[in-house]
Amino acid sequence: MFQPYAMFTKGGLRIAVIGLTTEDTAKIGNPEYIGGVEFRDPKVEAQKLIPEIEAKENPDIIIASTHMGHYENGNRGVNAPGDVALARFLDNGELDMIIGGHSQEPVCMEGPNKANTGFKPGDECTPDKQNGTWIMQAHEWGKYVGRADFEFRNGELNLVSYDLIPVNLKKKVKINGEKKRVFIQEEIAQDQGMVDFLTPYQEKGQDQLNVKISETNGKLEGDRAVVRFQQTNLGHLIAEAQRERAKADFGVMNSGGVRDSIEGGDVTYKDVLKVQPFGNAVTYTDMKGAEVLDYLNVVATKPVDTGAYAQFSNISMTVADGKVSDVKIGGKALDPEQVYRFTVPSFNAAGGDGYPKLTDHSGYVNTGFVDAEVLKDFLEKNSPIDVSAFAPKGEIVYK
Repeated sequence: MFQPYAMFTKGGLRIAVIGLTTEDTAKIGNPEYIGGVEFRDPKVEAQKLIPEIEAKENPDIIIASTHMGHYENGNRGVNAPGDVALARFLDNGELDMIIGGHSQEPVCMEGPNKANTGFKPGDECTPDKQNGTWIMQAHEWGKYVGRADFEFRNGELNLVSYDLIPVNLKKKVKINGEKKRVFIQEEIAQDQGMVDFLTPYQEKGQDQLNVKISETNGKLEGDRAVVRFQQTNLGHLIAEAQRERAKADFGVMNSGGVRDSIEGGDVTYKDVLKVQPFGNAVTYTDMKGAEVLDYLNVVATKPVDTGAYAQFSNISMTVADGKVSDVKIGGKALDPEQVYRFTVPSFNAAGGDGYPKLTDHSGYVNTGFVDAEVLKDFLEKNSPIDVSAFAPKGEIVYK
């Protein structure tokens, strides 16, 4: 479907750049739009493609630009194989380097197969090297520019220096007894022409984004390292907001759709859009209890450390050995014959994250309500938010 590689000539060198993406795209992308696309094993595809490039293009350097994820020592868990697995799968040094993304981390190593988990902006960074291939990733969201300097001599590519350059990131320091935020490194000057071009749009957006819509008495937890591992107050709140809007019996929210936390204090519309930037619609489905149980046996057993891990509202259950039991909705035991209504984002209703496809179900309805708008309205209506009211209270028990 796509051009598999591109050729560039720089400094007299012929450079091939291959594009590769994770097989997990099939389950984390919206099936409504990519259901007809086949996502093949990128390791196998690269192994087939590189000899073709070498024969046809005679490149000096081959780079893979990937969206596969960096997993320390290849320990990918439930994720599809990432950059480390790719480098190990090929012949030694067959790829000169991999410039990656997807796992959203600064790839800085303490030693062979051991990541530097304590890396902070401004620290030195040593990229990974696997099977003769350099692997680099500059964290997320434009926080850094990764700069690698190489020397190419006698057909060999050698790394001279590497740096993750913070893009105007700041840290808190005490100056004359007062806490102030200062640049971690020297400020990178803005491009004035680009600033002038964008400012009118920025100002127009700020009129809506920076308006206070609510306030909270504490943090609503949506950090990736938490919300994908356990039930959180923000996960519950979002599921509850969608449940309430659809007048449903319980709510289901995939943790991959929770992209940020909301800190305590004033809440703006910008905060909401940082949490839910995808513009998914709220859907509901009416099902008999027996069918609900089948659905929960798939959804509630999704593993941690994935976007599929589910957050819930107004439902309790025990999850053990890949099955759910003791299901209660609104505090009452699940009745196999009773019809229940539950909400789930349109992404998951279409089969995203490996959830059961609901769009063909007779009880399925796409409300058309956009998730961020639903969250915004809920926060406005219930302000001030008591975060403890949405804190997990042991409703979902994992054994």
